[in-house]
Amino acid sequence: MINKEQTVGSCVASNFSTAEIFKKYKIDFCCGGEISIEEACKNQNIDLNSLLSELNNISNNKKEETLYDYLELDKLADYIVNNHHSYVRKNLPIIEPYLDKIVEVHSENHPELFEVQKNFRAVRDELLSHIQKEENILFPFIKKMVEAKNTKSALENPPFETIKNPITQMEAEHDNAGDAFKNIRNVTNDLTPPQDACNTYKLTFELLAEFEEDLHKHVHLENNILFPKAIILEEELRK
Repeated sequence: MINKEQTVGSCVASNFSTAEIFKKYKIDFCCGGEISIEEACKNQNIDLNSLLSELNNISNNKKEETLYDYLELDKLADYIVNNHHSYVRKNLPIIEPYLDKIVEVHSENHPELFEVQKNFRAVRDELLSHIQKEENILFPFIKKMVEAKNTKSALENPPFETIKNPITQMEAEHDNAGDAFKNIRNVTNDLTPPQDACNTYKLTFELLAEFEEDLHKHVHLENNILFPKAIILEEELRK
């Protein structure tokens, strides 16, 4: 039974199907997932009992068994790299030329496209640097922690002192990317193409929406599952 004290992030971590409900009410379950359901309702002026009813209904009738919460952390890190990091690298160079094209053709009538372009480039720069740091620094240390736990061996001291330090930075970068997409949605009426939009315009907005959807799941897996468990594991290994 989902209750008002439960955090938004933990709710989605236990059943990802609930993410659709939170998205419907514009409740951030990835970057802003640490607040309680009650607090989220107050912030969005949503009736708490109605939301809890919907969440428990989907939890009872559309239970999605998620493996993410049961994966070893090294396997979850690999999953994120193979599915979400690869998605970023594949789709950034696909979306950008389309976006540049519609800015060139349509910006006179739709100057908000300059804001979309600026924010998308900010996401591009943030994420390409972000995933590189995760793959080269954070995830290798998580794998070392899992190995130390499984082999009952000592954990070496990382150059960043505690895993909380890079995690704090990664979460801040998640916030930056999330804020950029919020800006994009704000200036485009939630990525709604205008009446005079050509097919390329419509396709670009569809691709941006798909990219944001993948980013939400990517950030959710890290902020609500991988990172909290990595912090706990480090604390256990340091005892």
